[in-house]
Amino acid sequence: MSDLPSADLFERLRAMRLPPGTYAVFGSGPLAAHGLINEIGDLDVIVRETTWKRVERLGTIVMHGDDPVVELDNGLSFGRSWAYGDVDIERLIENAEMIDGLPFVRLDAVAEYKRIAGRPKDVRHIELMESAGLA
Repeated sequence: MSDLPSADLFERLRAMRLPPGTYAVFGSGPLAAHGLINEIGDLDVIVRETTWKRVERLGTIVMHGDDPVVELDNGLSFGRSWAYGDVDIERLIENAEMIDGLPFVRLDAVAEYKRIAGRPKDVRHIELMESAGLA
């Protein structure tokens, strides 16, 4: 999928009206919410079990390593875990920060995840966060 304006993806997620406290935007989404990047390939969302049951009926389940992820054709991806490191989904959702009505995983946790993942885009994202004093 090509990069999409993050605002479009945020609106798509908002339109789903998921129950508060059951999900948070992860991956590159928090960087976009903080204005560090403008476009992202998709929007990664971590979810609790109740919301997983809701979204799994809406899209295609694909495996990212050992982790099932629901991908919707509108650029949203949902997971109960994530491929790199030992991610505590419950803690990340509970500690999410609200930005424009959506919950986002805090940048310190995103930076920690991206350091473990170590992909080229993650290295660039860490540099952006560090240069902005946010990681």
